[in-house]
Amino acid sequence: MTPVRRGGETPGNGLILQMNRFHFTSLLALTVGVVVMFNGCTNSETANAPKAEPKHLVAVSEVLRSQSEISRVRTGTLRARHEVKIFNQEEGPVTELPYYEGDRVGKGDVVFRLDDTLLRSQLDKARALLNQAEQEQKRTEKLHERKLISDEDLVRSTTNLEVARSEVALLETRLGYMTGHAPITGIVTERLAEPGNVLPRHTHLMTLIDAGSLVTEVSVSDLLLPLISVGDPVVVRIDALGEKVFSGSVSRIHPTLDASTRRGTIEVVVTPVPRGARPGQLCRVELTTHAASRLLIPFSALRRDEEGEFVFTLDDSDAVRRAAVRSGLHVGEQVEILEGLSEGQRVITKGFLGLSEGKVVKPVTSG
Repeated sequence: MTPVRRGGETPGNGLILQMNRFHFTSLLALTVGVVVMFNGCTNSETANAPKAEPKHLVAVSEVLRSQSEISRVRTGTLRARHEVKIFNQEEGPVTELPYYEGDRVGKGDVVFRLDDTLLRSQLDKARALLNQAEQEQKRTEKLHERKLISDEDLVRSTTNLEVARSEVALLETRLGYMTGHAPITGIVTERLAEPGNVLPRHTHLMTLIDAGSLVTEVSVSDLLLPLISVGDPVVVRIDALGEKVFSGSVSRIHPTLDASTRRGTIEVVVTPVPRGARPGQLCRVELTTHAASRLLIPFSALRRDEEGEFVFTLDDSDAVRRAAVRSGLHVGEQVEILEGLSEGQRVITKGFLGLSEGKVVKPVTSG
């Protein structure tokens, strides 16, 4: 009897199925091996290939020539253009001191008197001696004409007369100093004595100012001084008066500089005097120079080291070059270049880390 197979399979069909399974398994293994070998070769080649070094990016800007003005704001303190301190030249008790702080005084007005009783007595005595010397001189001249006295006697009499006259003139001058007159029209800012005080010579009694004009002094760089002239207009703001703007002008430029700071001083006069402006107030002076042609670069491009100022430039092949420069004034966010660059050159403004002479970089226009 022939055995019956499960599922109705014959012995021939089973053998065929086993062979098909064998071939499928072998084919799958072969395919996986080829893929693994291909991937392995690809990864190995990628790993061994040289990597391209990324370009060094830098921001650049061109050197430009521009007609530009220079504006600077400097702070100062207002003061009266004319201030007079009044002193006594003779000693004595004060009998009159009629003005107080804030009072207006006219030129020539009496601002103080001292007790002159003693000097008047001395003057009366000197005048009496002068009269005696004049009478003596007349008598001596008559005797000399008659040849009754010698020439020496006449010279002695003449000398005594001149001394008496000088003594009277001296006392008259001292008597005039017992009364003080205002040398200018102004306002009293200090009153430092009172009637009844006995004052020694050269005591400061009071101070007058001319309130008709106010000035301030501000310091400026030695680079800016050559661009300023006497008479140049300026803008003045006084903090105590808010945001109001007042006109002024440069009235004086001091001839010397501070050796430690290299800064000079200019005097600015504010005319007319604004209502509410007073000496001692803080003010801000805006100075603006005339427009001039200047080579300018962004301030961020300027570098400094122990050798001095320099910038990094790019040549036609985008290679880095170091250029020594001499800078001038700041103009906003730019700086003036006096030496070392020419118009149209490219300077680096960002990307300095790792830069070196001759390095080729990729420039990006600076915003």
